[in-house]
Amino acid sequence: MSRSRWTVSAGVVAGILALSACSGSSGGTKSTAAASSSSAAPAVSPLTGMRASGSPVVAVKIEDTANGRPQAGTDKADLVYIEQVEGGLTRLLAVFNSSLPKTVEPVRSVRANDPELASEFGNIIFVASGGSARGLGPLLRSSLRPVINDRNGPGFSRDNSRPVPYNLRADLTTIADKVHGPKAADIGLNWSARLTAAQTAQTKPGPQVATRVGATSVGFRWDAKSERYVRIIDGRVQKTVDGSVIDTPNVIVQFCHVRNGGGRDAAGNSTRYTSTIGHGRAVVFRNGRRIEGTWSRPAAGDGTKLTTSDGKPIPLTPGGAWFALVATDAPLS
Repeated sequence: MSRSRWTVSAGVVAGILALSACSGSSGGTKSTAAASSSSAAPAVSPLTGMRASGSPVVAVKIEDTANGRPQAGTDKADLVYIEQVEGGLTRLLAVFNSSLPKTVEPVRSVRANDPELASEFGNIIFVASGGSARGLGPLLRSSLRPVINDRNGPGFSRDNSRPVPYNLRADLTTIADKVHGPKAADIGLNWSARLTAAQTAQTKPGPQVATRVGATSVGFRWDAKSERYVRIIDGRVQKTVDGSVIDTPNVIVQFCHVRNGGGRDAAGNSTRYTSTIGHGRAVVFRNGRRIEGTWSRPAAGDGTKLTTSDGKPIPLTPGGAWFALVATDAPLS
């Protein structure tokens, strides 16, 4: 999610407050109530800690190998999850709400564990190219609202400059207009621009994130100038097709149970299933600092809470986050 969006939102908030301060009246109690109402802070998005959006929540499955880069629209997502698939490779589940790009690319197929992960957002719109019976079945049986290219879903097109299957585009504005999904709801995250002195005392330096999802290296580097973590692959800063840097104010490394998914892909690689219900270790990176903690999600309809060892919420910097869903034995430095 781009840093500029918060600047605009802050300006809007300031304007609202300024207008309310200047619109006095001699109407006694009645005018006081009106002023109080007009000066109330704008609603805050539970997905970013910034100004709430009136748009629905849309999750999109996106290619994450070299064949799919550069991606389009990934930088506009509020939350992004890096997941393991077959052969030790990764794909993304990108969750959009603050912005619904006209182009997200390349859209790929669903996996069996995706409905479990996405269900914490409610019965949201879920966009994918298609999927095997083992992968697509759980999605179609879930309460999510699937929009699937292989099932003639709306808003898809092909990019003729790329080879199939790495050229499927999704227009999220069109999809949201045709498939009416819910707005953002609380998923358990806490947001704060600053840490308290007590919270800061529990942190350690965290200038970089280096871990693995499956057999794939996952890296981010803190950029003090932008105050964001920049995604790094093979030593290079990652950018979208329009040149926008892929970065985030928060990176959460979430240690999950990853098991055999019970199937195989065309190359004979076994499918993987990442469980995001339960609890485990979590490490939060924000403001160039590292916070050890735990994650907890009791059931599919519950959000994911991030807490310190003493049970207190770990606040994230407003502006969105990336989650690396790693195995319990994954390295982290």
